[in-house]
Amino acid sequence: MSLLTYKAVFAQAPKKINVEHSDYFDVNQLTIPDAILLTGNVRVNHDGVVLTCNKAYYFQKENYIKAFGNVQLVQGDTLFLNSKYAEYSGNAKKAFATGDAFMSSPDATLATDTINFDRNTQEVFYNTKGTIVNKENTLVSKAGKYFVNQKKFQFLTAVTITNKTYVIKSNHLDYYTNSGHSYLFGPSTITSKSNYIYTEKGFYDTKKNLAHFLRKSYIKYDDRLIQGDSLYYDRNKEFASATRNVKITDSVNRGIVKGHYAEIYKQKDSMFVTKRAVAVNFVENDSVYIHGKRLMVTGKEDNRIIRAYNNVRFFKTDMSGKCDSIHSSAKNALTKLIGNPILWNGENQITGDLMHLIGNNTTRELDSLKVLNNTFLVSRDTLGTGYNQVKGLNLFGKFKEGQLHDVDIVKNTEVVYYMRNDDKELIGINKNKSSKINLIFEDKGIETITFFNQVDGDIFPETELPENGRVLRGLAWRGDERIKSKDDIFSEEENNLNDKMIKEGKAEEAKKNTPLKVRKETLDYDKKKKTK
Repeated sequence: MSLLTYKAVFAQAPKKINVEHSDYFDVNQLTIPDAILLTGNVRVNHDGVVLTCNKAYYFQKENYIKAFGNVQLVQGDTLFLNSKYAEYSGNAKKAFATGDAFMSSPDATLATDTINFDRNTQEVFYNTKGTIVNKENTLVSKAGKYFVNQKKFQFLTAVTITNKTYVIKSNHLDYYTNSGHSYLFGPSTITSKSNYIYTEKGFYDTKKNLAHFLRKSYIKYDDRLIQGDSLYYDRNKEFASATRNVKITDSVNRGIVKGHYAEIYKQKDSMFVTKRAVAVNFVENDSVYIHGKRLMVTGKEDNRIIRAYNNVRFFKTDMSGKCDSIHSSAKNALTKLIGNPILWNGENQITGDLMHLIGNNTTRELDSLKVLNNTFLVSRDTLGTGYNQVKGLNLFGKFKEGQLHDVDIVKNTEVVYYMRNDDKELIGINKNKSSKINLIFEDKGIETITFFNQVDGDIFPETELPENGRVLRGLAWRGDERIKSKDDIFSEEENNLNDKMIKEGKAEEAKKNTPLKVRKETLDYDKKKKTK
């Protein structure tokens, strides 16, 4: 045998159990063959582990001990194992304890029927119902494992964490007793008075009440459901943020907000959404889609305000439009279109400096329209190449079944209108000025025009009114910009962003074993100690 082999064998030779004290020693080969009976204040030591009990059988040849009554096994200041009965193998460096088995460490206690301890791997495991208690939480499981060096419990069957604020349930959970960090794998729930959380991969800091959830996760309040590929949650502030494929559903107001990034402040009843953000609201048995680079929703149900900023576009089956920003108030049933607004309703294009869409809080239907300053209403002549035009200072209109029906345009009004008979033949072109004009719309077209006060103009035959006389100053037909579907509210840039976010989400989902990436508040991960 070489010296190297000799040293390896010598190093692997197990240490013998050392009996440090016993009130009585006895050997009875008939009753207990090959064993020493130790009775009274028994204390043995093996490689840094101290075992005490009332009585023990010590098998010297096997380097094995059976302990009875008030058994306690102590490993330094990291682990204390108490039971009515225990067995310990000095050769295998493994312990078995049963009968009101109780393990305690600096951060937690475990009570169960039977506990096994492997000193080689520094792992404790049990397969009977166990209850773990630390300062903040109580954990109950059918089976579990405890990693002594990492101070981590691992559960691969049903486990419940009960906190004064919430209850966590999972079938696969890693729990660190010193930090209170929980890692959830597979279908898991967190239930509290304020909300209900579901995840299939998540992290929860039970001390700081901070969390991060991935894979099919959502947060459900009484009136709101928050979904996203990645959710961050701060229970102390009732704050949540969501990333990629975000969907926030308002069950009370029958509204949905979507985007690829959102922040929700529950206590302030507010949310902020960006990255292809869109708000979908149910009005008049139809859906209204509002899009802006940024969306903000604030206030409780009766006093809720929706704000959309930058390149805002909206679509409803019978109406669409664009502007720089939107301010919509549920309390006043008033929606303001601010900054270069343009509205398409029926066949009509309407522009002005500022627009107000006013609803009926009782019927929840669109009631009226105000256009303030530089009003211009235009539509294509149905059969020719010209444009029907009405301009003035302000517009006041009433809706009927979602369509503009009765419209007044006041102050310095002008009209160019192509008049046709029942056979659609052109009678002439009406060009007039007055102080006020009333329009009645039917079947998406102008049915009647009424002029009030200071009327100045006439009906001209087509041949007597030159082309430049048929155009009012400021005419800008923008039919090619019209939003004709809910998909048109997004620009090419935003659609590219959407494709990118979805692609990134699929790539992340494919990395099933990728560790959670949480925000700065929860970056202090529990890491395994690297062996040298």
